[in-house]
Amino acid sequence: MNAVALHEAPLVRQNPVAPLKLQVRVQSVSYLADDINAFEFVSVDSDTLPAFTPGSHIDVHLPNGAIRQYSLCNPSTERHRYVIAVLRDPLGRGGSMAMHDMLRAGQIVTVSAPRNHFALSKSATRHIFIAGGIGITPLMSMIVEVQRHGEAFHLHYCARTPQRTAFTRELCGLVASGLASIHYDNGDPSKGLDLNATLQSRPEGAHLYYCGPAGLMDAIEAASAHWPRDAVHCERFSSTGSPLRTAGDGPDTPFEVELARSKKRLTVHPGETIVDALKLQGVQVDTSCCAGYCGTCMTRYLSGDPLHRDSVLDEDDREEFIMICCSRAKSASIVLDL
Repeated sequence: MNAVALHEAPLVRQNPVAPLKLQVRVQSVSYLADDINAFEFVSVDSDTLPAFTPGSHIDVHLPNGAIRQYSLCNPSTERHRYVIAVLRDPLGRGGSMAMHDMLRAGQIVTVSAPRNHFALSKSATRHIFIAGGIGITPLMSMIVEVQRHGEAFHLHYCARTPQRTAFTRELCGLVASGLASIHYDNGDPSKGLDLNATLQSRPEGAHLYYCGPAGLMDAIEAASAHWPRDAVHCERFSSTGSPLRTAGDGPDTPFEVELARSKKRLTVHPGETIVDALKLQGVQVDTSCCAGYCGTCMTRYLSGDPLHRDSVLDEDDREEFIMICCSRAKSASIVLDL
């Protein structure tokens, strides 16, 4: 996953000012499918790692300086390791290439504590999962969790070919028992899963969770448009485009930012982000997507009226946090907890 949540479950709260960073060892790198490797991380100084919930992801600080987000795919009951699966994508932003080409067993890397923008619903009585390609990763821990609680579910896993399908060994029992279906399209979406038929009717109490490449995500969003919005949850690998704007946004105007801890004040000009302005003042913050979908730059604000342009925060979260890589202020000034 490189992720964005759209119709969202609540965030698992972290400290957005100083997110916990962990030193971990690459315990193993293993082959899952063509161009897909699993990376297992363990703590360098403890037997346990911070707990996580199904659907969580971590930031991985790569040797080339990039920060990328990847979903945890191992059971959330495991406290001794984090496991992610990464598709090597030559057309991506370089993170997956660095993971495959630079990381080796035994290396020490920095990761963030897990956070969750894609949580299982506690009110669902049935779970419908749809994965496209490497989008299976966050769903693997979800499936283990719903099985553990005896909850009803079905997984639809869309892939190009068997050779490019991860976790087939783990899922073969579910396929045999009718709880999972794998759909191969050999590169022709018209030969894959019929989304309209699959999502035409919503079983009572069912919630939908989906993750995958942009084309599939857009198709699922359209096919599930008649479902209640609070019953649909997704996580994207990449931005849907430029930061979200509304018809009432109007042109960008300058605004002031005050940093409550350092007492610094700065101006954010049109065409400039809060992150840009902070860096000009020597204030470094972690960023990754710079488009409001990964959550790396989530920051608490103490006063002011934000103009939110992210794709992650729900309405409750927006009363407390702002994504400073893309969002601005409606008010003349805003105070950040930095």
